[in-house]
Amino acid sequence: MGLWMYYLCSNALGLLTLFQFLTLSWSPFLEAAILPSSVPHVKPSYSFGRTFLGLDKCNACIGTSICKKFFKEEIRFDNWLASHLKLPPDYLPSYSGNYTDDAKSWRLVEISRLTTKYQHDQADKRICASLSKAKSCSIERVLRKTERFQKWLKAKRLTPDLVQGLPSPMLRCPSQRLLDRIVRRYAEVPDAGSIYMDHLTDRDKLRLLYTLSVNAHPILLQIFPEAEGWPFPKYLGSCGRLIVTASTRPLKEFYSSPPEVAADLALQLLSIVSSMRNNDMNYFFYFIKVDAGTFGIFNNGLLFIRDAGTLGVIDKQEGLQMTDGQQEYNDIFSCLASDCQSTFPSCNSVREKQSLIMVCQELLPKLLQGKFLQPVQEKIDRFLRLCADSFRADQEVSDAAGKLMELLKSLQSCDSRFAYRYPDCKYSDKY
Repeated sequence: MGLWMYYLCSNALGLLTLFQFLTLSWSPFLEAAILPSSVPHVKPSYSFGRTFLGLDKCNACIGTSICKKFFKEEIRFDNWLASHLKLPPDYLPSYSGNYTDDAKSWRLVEISRLTTKYQHDQADKRICASLSKAKSCSIERVLRKTERFQKWLKAKRLTPDLVQGLPSPMLRCPSQRLLDRIVRRYAEVPDAGSIYMDHLTDRDKLRLLYTLSVNAHPILLQIFPEAEGWPFPKYLGSCGRLIVTASTRPLKEFYSSPPEVAADLALQLLSIVSSMRNNDMNYFFYFIKVDAGTFGIFNNGLLFIRDAGTLGVIDKQEGLQMTDGQQEYNDIFSCLASDCQSTFPSCNSVREKQSLIMVCQELLPKLLQGKFLQPVQEKIDRFLRLCADSFRADQEVSDAAGKLMELLKSLQSCDSRFAYRYPDCKYSDKY
């Protein structure tokens, strides 16, 4: 009996020692088993600040439609799903993130600013200086007092005179039909649908005016949505001065891609430029500039316009609505994204093949040169030279681009790398 008690006490003491060791070590794998369910588990998370998001500047901001997602951690920064990381630097123009609706499945998104933080700060200083010499002020209060915004408050409908002098290429010669589309499809308000601004509060009007003044990119994504076949990434919402869209990889990451991938992307690029000139809605879209970040590619291989801020829009159905003299109107809203002294070319000076020439000059050579065997490469180079020649007539440029597209079609392959058209391409005699 005494021997039995000795072994029992020794084992108990050993178990107690083991438990204390494990408790001090605090293995995360034992956490759930050791902690009683009644004790709340403190979860580290992002320390969101109003300044990082730009909420401290509202209503001189884009909106707040997706803020709950940020604060509920249903939008997370970086390429992995950890929630204990600190916020990234606030000076970056864009960030990679993850988005969820159910906390189980996540998808990549892009979180971006309308312009750089430096440009935002400079614009804020100009706003304050427009009223007084103060270095800081209530930005919203200053903008509300402007003559332009007072006109917006009284207006029942967004008309061309209310957007005169704004630097966005989309608004250089806007038609009433285009402006009605902006109001009717403005996604930062819950009850859009009317061409009249009765459903917009004073706050909504200031946010819309601010967005149009700084960068119309999110507005274009809203009024020409991807769901209707337009070549833009899906707009998911905004919080302060940040917007969230579907993620794409910039075209520059594909410059060194294999010949068949390069041919596919080049063909898509030319097709998009063509569709933006001629479409069922009778809107003529043109670029004022293109670079390696203008276009992006989804993970299924489909190419989209990644940056719509450099797109101008001309309504072919209603024609040009503004004269050059009207474009000279300037106020503080004209200076939020550019130098107040900047001059803008007339819409009448826009060539029909303007975007095509830019793409052939700036992007296609980086995708296609030196990728193919002769005589195919020689033909591609010849068509590119003709397409990029701004001194040639529009018809000659168009013909060269058409021949290049036909050649690129013959170079397309059909496999899983091109998921946007695979496996359908297996059953087509085009490949």
